[in-house]
Amino acid sequence: MAIKVAITDDHPLAISGLQNMLSGDKHIEVIATYENGTALLTGLEKMLPDVLLLDIELPDYKGYDLAQVINKEYPSVKMLAITSHDAPILVKRMMQHGCSGYVLKNTRVKELIFAIKSVYAGEEYIEPSLKEQMMQHTKFKIQTPTFKIPILTQREKAILKLIVQEHTNQEIANELFISLRTVENHRFSLLQKLDVKNSIGLVRVAIQLGMLED
Repeated sequence: MAIKVAITDDHPLAISGLQNMLSGDKHIEVIATYENGTALLTGLEKMLPDVLLLDIELPDYKGYDLAQVINKEYPSVKMLAITSHDAPILVKRMMQHGCSGYVLKNTRVKELIFAIKSVYAGEEYIEPSLKEQMMQHTKFKIQTPTFKIPILTQREKAILKLIVQEHTNQEIANELFISLRTVENHRFSLLQKLDVKNSIGLVRVAIQLGMLED
């Protein structure tokens, strides 16, 4: 019996690409595709897949919120997060909210198929490159219940918003009437808190996790 797979992604080309990647395996059948979280939740009321490929960045839902809802309402559905974001903190967040696996959109066909079959079999799967990166930063264990999303101070939020707006360190210092060294220290602290290597990763993770919201 083929593994029934559903795909949720807000980019039609991405959906088509995933369908093409999976079409060559006779043990996998794509039974539905959705372009947003609302359509997905409506579709699940009518038909449940064995494995759901879930983009973590949809226009109407944060990935971890959607995963949490599905995990609660449809516990039989195995979720495999698929995204272009490679920040360890996102992997942790998605796994904690019910996903059984996490892969990147540039993964090879064989790797994606292996991931689908792994989570279908009840195993957890994290793309090797991500797992290695995570192990370099922390002795993270998937089932650890004590992980918490870092809380930003008001000053860190202010600086982060200016970083998002592509201000330089000096411009941020001038805007907030603080020293350049203080800005640099806060930027370093943000990178450490969000467990990313550069400002691009910092901004993506902060936006994805809703850390800029008041």
